[in-house]
Amino acid sequence: MQEEQTIGKVNLNYKHYSGLDLYSDGAIENDLLDIVKNHKREEYQEIIEQRANWPILYHLSEQRGNIVEWIPMEGKEKVLEVGSGCGAITGTLSQKAGSVTCVDLSKRRSEINAWRNKDCNNVTIHVGNFRDIEPDLDKDFNFIFLIGVFEYGQGYIGTEHPYENFLMMLKKHLAPGGRIVIAIENRTGLKYFAGCSEDHLGSYFTGIEGYSEDSVARTFTRNGLIRIFRRCGITDYHFYYPYPDYKLMTMLHSDQYMPKQGELYDNVRNYDRDRLVLFNERQAYDGLVQDGMYPEFANSFEVILGPGFQTIYSKYSNDRADEYKIRTDIEIDQMGRKVIRKHPLTPEAIEHVRNMRSAYEGLQERFKGGDLEINDCQLDERDNSAIFSFVNGIPLSTMFDICVAKDDKDGFKTLFNEYCRRIDYNEKYPVADYDLIFSNIIVNGPIWTIIDYEWTYGKCIASKELAFRALYCYSLEDSKRESLGIEDLYNTLGFSEEEQKSLIEEESEFQKYVTGNRKSMVEIWKLIGKDAKTPRELAMTDEGNQGTDLIQVYLDKGNGYSEEESFFPEEAYDDHQTVKLDIETEEDIKTIRIDPAFNRCIVTLKNVLWNDISIESEDIDVSIIHNGKWISDDTIIFDTVDPNIEFGISEKEVSAKGNHLIVKMVMTMIPEETAGSIVGAIIEKEEAEIEPEKISFKEKIKNKIKSIKPEMLKNNSDFNDYDDNDEIDQDDIEDLDK
Repeated sequence: MQEEQTIGKVNLNYKHYSGLDLYSDGAIENDLLDIVKNHKREEYQEIIEQRANWPILYHLSEQRGNIVEWIPMEGKEKVLEVGSGCGAITGTLSQKAGSVTCVDLSKRRSEINAWRNKDCNNVTIHVGNFRDIEPDLDKDFNFIFLIGVFEYGQGYIGTEHPYENFLMMLKKHLAPGGRIVIAIENRTGLKYFAGCSEDHLGSYFTGIEGYSEDSVARTFTRNGLIRIFRRCGITDYHFYYPYPDYKLMTMLHSDQYMPKQGELYDNVRNYDRDRLVLFNERQAYDGLVQDGMYPEFANSFEVILGPGFQTIYSKYSNDRADEYKIRTDIEIDQMGRKVIRKHPLTPEAIEHVRNMRSAYEGLQERFKGGDLEINDCQLDERDNSAIFSFVNGIPLSTMFDICVAKDDKDGFKTLFNEYCRRIDYNEKYPVADYDLIFSNIIVNGPIWTIIDYEWTYGKCIASKELAFRALYCYSLEDSKRESLGIEDLYNTLGFSEEEQKSLIEEESEFQKYVTGNRKSMVEIWKLIGKDAKTPRELAMTDEGNQGTDLIQVYLDKGNGYSEEESFFPEEAYDDHQTVKLDIETEEDIKTIRIDPAFNRCIVTLKNVLWNDISIESEDIDVSIIHNGKWISDDTIIFDTVDPNIEFGISEKEVSAKGNHLIVKMVMTMIPEETAGSIVGAIIEKEEAEIEPEKISFKEKIKNKIKSIKPEMLKNNSDFNDYDDNDEIDQDDIEDLDK
């Protein structure tokens, strides 16, 4: 076998390759090789959306590089990447460092790496086992990266103490002041308690319960990693916490900057395999954050072994069009103060960041003499970043959340009116911050400061439109926030239903503009994500009745309903028993059925939209069928433990581009006796409205039979062949009673 190969500008070294790939993802690697050989990097996102496949997303998503992109480098560093795989990290390191030396077991994966990064003239890939290659490696690397690799130490090293020996071996290859960077899952990450299977083995609770001796991979707790480091004589280490995890990181916290309550809401993203949903992770995280326990339950760690960094927090906004991709950092400056810095992630985004200074100056002029402060902005010409002061205080969104938690409608309304008063100042001045949402305002006593004004325009925008958008965005993040009558506040702003609909459409167009029409990670998850199932037993009471907060959705694509084509949505009833469901479907949908509870109940349909159009509109053909009784124009009572509401979708209403059914409803549980009495009264009223001489006793029985669900009749042989013309006898009546 040839010892070397060159693909583009990348050199592959096969000196230690055994001729057999001991690690492979199978046929998908052939697909990946075809993609990287025949498509440009700019086409990867479109391919990800078209293929709707987890391995394609995992290996080709540019967000994979986030885990190392934030790390400060000067462009001269020597970097070693152990376990480089298909090159998702290699390309990012190549852009930041002087040279990148890769090591990987697989020839096929290394070829994929080389083809996708063929224009990088500073990358060399060694193919083979690390133990064999290690003696040939240089001993002056500034960085050694183990991204999703340290957990395989047993396979790499194979000694009695593989993880300690692995680190000791790597330390020999560091230059003075060099760093080892480890990204790895947390064995006790909250997602594993909440129902995700272990990433490497695919079984539930394996890491939590403890790995077997022959496990192919092994992750660790925070303290478990620290014990390994200390046994290696490493005392200079710094923990960071990638969120949702290190694979597709969007935020990075540290021991010096922990997440705030309400910040960790992007949890159910099981792209690769089914999971259970055993509890609400967002609420659990809020409690852990409040008690200072987040480090023990973060889903992943990124650990810097060696000197630390000034960066204590990073947030990525790179699921956008190239012109708007940025990273926001919080750093500790030389004076020990926190500062905020926004970096362009592409050359095209430099102008966007530089415009933030102009936005600052315009807003300063607009609100001069008013009650809104504008956080100062300076430009750093060295790296085209924008620098802002760190503002102490409480986000306005948190103050609204406090009102929601206390069910304080008056306080919520008072706070909102104050917000409207302050943003209304000098409304006619031709500068407006379109993104004047609650989380972008910090409150410190009487001082309200706008801290983020990225989307500021040189034109007038009505303040009430900004207020509407702020409310709308606030409510979208958490259905609980709608409990204080946000729709009433929409009305107080003076917008008709048509105007509200127009503003929501405008918001949708804005998001498309920002993202360049690319799908968000949420949309991609809905395309390729596996089932997230809530066990029914979790909602059982002591008596065996189903609980109040369990909703099940069935999708009929022409083959009827089945448990396999059903799911339990992440959205749950809030404290006021209100929920807003957003059900995304494909173009082959026929009927959507919502089971609002597993007990007798009353349901009020507050709002139902199909593809953003109310089903009450004459322009849309969506029907509602249910197994309850209407008690008003929008309210149904169910005298059954299996209530269901079916939405029949006409074929002409189904879009090939994807469809959404949005249902906002209020559900109230009622006792069996109450349900029976109310339904009985409704039936008596309905019968009384029919002329007695025109309906016989037997016809009443026939009507009763026809009211029973067809699938129930099928389960009773006495009625299998029932026809409307059949005679009714006493035996039929007794069977019906049964």
